[in-house]
Amino acid sequence: MSVLPESPAMVKITFIDPEGTTTVVEAKPGQTLLEIAEDHGAKLGSACGGVCACSSCHCYIRQGLDDLPEMEDDEEDRLDMGFDVRPYSRLGCQVKVPEDCEPLVVEISQESIETWYNEHPEHRHEQQKKGA
Repeated sequence: MSVLPESPAMVKITFIDPEGTTTVVEAKPGQTLLEIAEDHGAKLGSACGGVCACSSCHCYIRQGLDDLPEMEDDEEDRLDMGFDVRPYSRLGCQVKVPEDCEPLVVEISQESIETWYNEHPEHRHEQQKKGA
């Protein structure tokens, strides 16, 4: 009798965008926040396609930051190009969700959602201006 390897526990991730939309998902460890957002329809931009060549997937880790891997130099350099960078800012393309991670709350930056709408012009009619 063969025993199947135990699959890693799923991680709960809540994406909150500047329009007030909340997307709650269960994700497999090892995926990036950008991959997870794309798989589940959260509006996280990715102008460079997720290769750490821009800052369009800029997001804020509101809960669970201490469980994430440390930021590498490439991410830190690219994040310097971002708008409204905060101590809990990260690039979604560079954050791989680890195993044994507490639930994460990820706030999508205004910069990122604007990029998402530029990448998805067919959805621009849905765009809600902050404060409008």
